[in-house]
Amino acid sequence: MKKVMTIVPAVVLLFASCSKTGMVTQTGSKTNSTRTAVQRDSMGAESAIPAYYDSMLLKIHFVEFSSTGEASLIAHNKSINHIYRSDNGLPNNQPFISVIDAIQTDHFNPLWREVQVVFNPGFTPRQLFSDNEVLAAASGVNPEIMLDTTNEVYWCPIVGAK
Repeated sequence: MKKVMTIVPAVVLLFASCSKTGMVTQTGSKTNSTRTAVQRDSMGAESAIPAYYDSMLLKIHFVEFSSTGEASLIAHNKSINHIYRSDNGLPNNQPFISVIDAIQTDHFNPLWREVQVVFNPGFTPRQLFSDNEVLAAASGVNPEIMLDTTNEVYWCPIVGAK
């Protein structure tokens, strides 16, 4: 019983630091592929965004923590996953679909630290489909992309296949 009483306050604290005004979704705008308002469908439910995991298209909720919560999670939680995003989007005003590096059967934790994917000059931005593809594009003598780890942390439970 003592173990349950210890876990419950931690879970409440985790979700209490979640900022609903910080929900971000992807749009088709090349110059601004994120929106900071809570997105709702006609029934009032939070919308989900697409994300790739090993070429499999999934749906995830995408809720940003408060800046205080983000700093605490980065400092104290060593099992945060990565979500790769590119705010610049793709050619023809197409969105870059986020790429996640874990699912429930692969060291999954619903906490994600954003890593911005920035295409280097001379490379045409393209959709990447897995964390292995992202890391390969960032390696080598003349890497296709740069990875910029941000201080943004999101709660992103996987809610289904796209």
